[in-house]
Amino acid sequence: MARPKAAHVGVAGPDGGTGASPWSSIKHAGSPWEIGLAETQQTLVLNRLRGRIRLQADGQMKTGRDVVIGALLGADEFGFATAPLVVEGCIMMRKCHLNTCPVGVATQDPVLRSKFSGKPEHVVNYFFFVAEEARQLMAQLGVRTFDELIGRPDLLDTQKGIAHWKASGLDFSRLFYQPQVPADVPRLHVMGQDHGLEKALDVRLIEKSRAALDKGEKVQFIEVARNVNRTVGAMLSGELTRLRPEGLPDDTLRIQLEGTGGQSFGAFLAKGITLYLIGDANDYTGKGLSGGRIVVRPSIDFRGEAVRNTIVGNTVLYGATTGEAFFSGVAGERFAVRLSGATAVVEGTGDHGCEYMTGGTVLVLGKTGRNFAAGMSGGVAYVYDEDGLFASRCNTSMVSMDRVVTAAEQQTHDKSDWHAGETDEAQLKRLLQEHNRWTGSKRARELLDTWSVSRQKFVKVFPNEYKRALIERKERRLEASTETTRAQVATNWEGVAAK
Repeated sequence: MARPKAAHVGVAGPDGGTGASPWSSIKHAGSPWEIGLAETQQTLVLNRLRGRIRLQADGQMKTGRDVVIGALLGADEFGFATAPLVVEGCIMMRKCHLNTCPVGVATQDPVLRSKFSGKPEHVVNYFFFVAEEARQLMAQLGVRTFDELIGRPDLLDTQKGIAHWKASGLDFSRLFYQPQVPADVPRLHVMGQDHGLEKALDVRLIEKSRAALDKGEKVQFIEVARNVNRTVGAMLSGELTRLRPEGLPDDTLRIQLEGTGGQSFGAFLAKGITLYLIGDANDYTGKGLSGGRIVVRPSIDFRGEAVRNTIVGNTVLYGATTGEAFFSGVAGERFAVRLSGATAVVEGTGDHGCEYMTGGTVLVLGKTGRNFAAGMSGGVAYVYDEDGLFASRCNTSMVSMDRVVTAAEQQTHDKSDWHAGETDEAQLKRLLQEHNRWTGSKRARELLDTWSVSRQKFVKVFPNEYKRALIERKERRLEASTETTRAQVATNWEGVAAK
């Protein structure tokens, strides 16, 4: 990682972790961060790479003593998560994924959220205590600055631990070893790195997009993408957001690329930008999508079936908030994980699709992998169940599987029950038409041509919490309308009595 110019390396211990993790994973996985940190520090120093790397340690850091020990073993930075969360009021119920947090930390339920009592001042005060303890220990060691602590395992008092009877027979000399290197070899981060950003593809994209960025004019052009071009569109989106925080009108800037999109293709793509890729893309495509549109379709020369060929990698659309994505092919594992508002159409997914999804719409036109919709609490996914076995691949602990009824049948229900203000049938047809228009998908065209039959094979994956929220909203509207009617009747009676 260091030789290809990684600027930041994190060493995480076995403790801590998300409250949604199984107890066995939290208690019985991993090795102490001290071991990994010491080995990483020694390896980087011996290879004369330590000076350009920021080394971070984390894993149930709680006190100033933890910080000082981490620094002596070689850490520049420290990650705190569980302790500040407890300071804010978390009581470690480990129900983060169930929307039932009793202290209002990890829930969307307004009743439970009202119980949240945390304040920023509590966290600030906690870190003051951590810093104060670290300063006291530094004073005891005779160290004035924090940089003087980093990479000094010789200052650790190890005798008490090594002399303990449980440590008999164990050799810790390699753990506390200090590499013997010349004085000019740094033991902490002292320099930045040249990542060659001036050579990034986005620099050319920004230059060619100036008319759209500066004047809001429509711009279209063609470029070539290679798998070494990572986060294509991210710098462009940053420049657009700097100049126009509200973004651009839809499809103002359309960039057609041919080839292979590198990792995080279209990451954080802003509103008004369309990236149209003819080829394929790597992992994390569309990460943090923020209003833009991503289209990935195979080359015209491609002769295979899109529903049986992978076109984008793993963890596509991770945490996407707004925007659209159309993929004429199969996606890898963890498709649309933590999706919170974007719309996506794909022709098949790997395992763990729509994991922890909290909003948005996903349409899958082919087979999914196992554990689909695990931890899904919001949004809706429509899956074309061509083999009738989707039920065995869907995790129904937090979702229900409903059939897609006709628009006429759904219109007999209250509109407040509709996802995104549309009937399921209308929404499916619209997404299929758009998918066919943008990618030329044969599968989308076939489903539209045989709609009366294909509709019956679609399954609506509907989160139970989302369904409950829609019902509660409907009840509140009915209650409000009833109160309004009563008030009007009472007013009318008062007018009649006065006459």
